Amino acid sequence: MIYLKNYQFSYSLTEKNNKQVILLLHGFMGSSNDFIEIIPRLSKRFCCLAVDLPGHGKTRVFGSEEYYNMPNTAIALIGLLDNLKIEKCYLFGYSMGGRLALYLAINFPTRFEQIILESASPGLKSKVERSLRYESDLKLAYKLENSKYENFLSNWYSQPLFESLRQHNNFEKVRKRRLENNTLELAKSLRNLGIGNQPSLWDKLSYHQIPTLLMVGDSDNKFQAINTEIAELCQVAKVKIIPESGHNIHCENPREWIETLINFLV
Repeated sequence: MIYLKNYQFSYSLTEKNNKQVILLLHGFMGSSNDFIEIIPRLSKRFCCLAVDLPGHGKTRVFGSEEYYNMPNTAIALIGLLDNLKIEKCYLFGYSMGGRLALYLAINFPTRFEQIILESASPGLKSKVERSLRYESDLKLAYKLENSKYENFLSNWYSQPLFESLRQHNNFEKVRKRRLENNTLELAKSLRNLGIGNQPSLWDKLSYHQIPTLLMVGDSDNKFQAINTEIAELCQVAKVKIIPESGHNIHCENPREWIETLINFLV
């Protein structure tokens, strides 16, 4: 645990041994434990820093809900890197963590050498889209706080986006890990770090200068379209379609995920 103003961060950090650090950011309802099977292989080449984001795992936030939002979370993560004396590192983010990773890279470009985004987006383009999504996020947050968590999970993973994950051998493991979270904390994250409340990053993409790999599953048509558009607007970004996977590549095809990440960074 590391204590910063308004935050108590829970994280795991492998031995540095002169290896470059890679910061790993999980998705909604996840935690640093999402990378527990991947880190042993990654740590042969990198020092792996996996963090529980606000509202998730064992990280705690003190103060108002504004400390769960994207700008404040990003500032806190930079504070965590400072505390750990990590001046510059690689950056990976999945889904919600990918949106946060892109925000970090755009707003703190001197801190990251290369970034990898898995099934991520720059947010929603218009105020109307964001307003509608925010209303939807508020309703989902209310369900998190007032219904049985297992029922919420069943409904969440019934979305077409997670069809391939539901059919995967690792799905039950993923579902059980999600149950380790606190629903009241998840609701705070959804209201504040959800896509409806995050700043749109679309207009910043043409200025983004950090080499970026966009990983997308071959059955994730929605995010293939989003990431193709990102690459068209951002000269330093390239799309990599990962076979035999949907929205959650690092779970559905970890071998290909690891090889792709290493080939990009090394």
